[in-house]
Amino acid sequence: MLKVSRLTDYATLVMTCMAERPREVLRAVQLADIAHLELPTVSKLLKVLSQAGLVESFRGVNGGYRLARPAQQISLAEIVVAMEGPIGVTDCSLADRRCDLESSCGVRGSWRQVSDVLAGALRSIRLSDMLRPPSAAAPLPPSRGEFEVNPERQALASGR
Repeated sequence: MLKVSRLTDYATLVMTCMAERPREVLRAVQLADIAHLELPTVSKLLKVLSQAGLVESFRGVNGGYRLARPAQQISLAEIVVAMEGPIGVTDCSLADRRCDLESSCGVRGSWRQVSDVLAGALRSIRLSDMLRPPSAAAPLPPSRGEFEVNPERQALASGR
């Protein structure tokens, strides 16, 4: 199963809490309460998101955190990369020379294509999109794992 880590999911949740209050500087404890997460988890997330330049931190009595840019300017891809690293479904789809089978493997290009599609989908969804109820958000892919297949690719696969 392809999935993001729980921390990436939580990071997105914390960032949506900030996006709902764009003018406020929120303390970690406030964000933990709003998101219903443990304070140590939220603190860890905020450190990583701050290092990635997705949130700004402010010191002092009125210190806290807020988004570094408007939610419309932050993509899910940025959050995933901050939390997980480069987007790729296999090691060889990330860079050359990561696999001993590279010279004889015929599926590498296809995995790169899958990684590119996934990265593109994540880049196309903005943090602001995550604020909308699911019915107002972008339509979901077809159910039961049925994705549209490129007819040319399908013909190649079936030998036609």
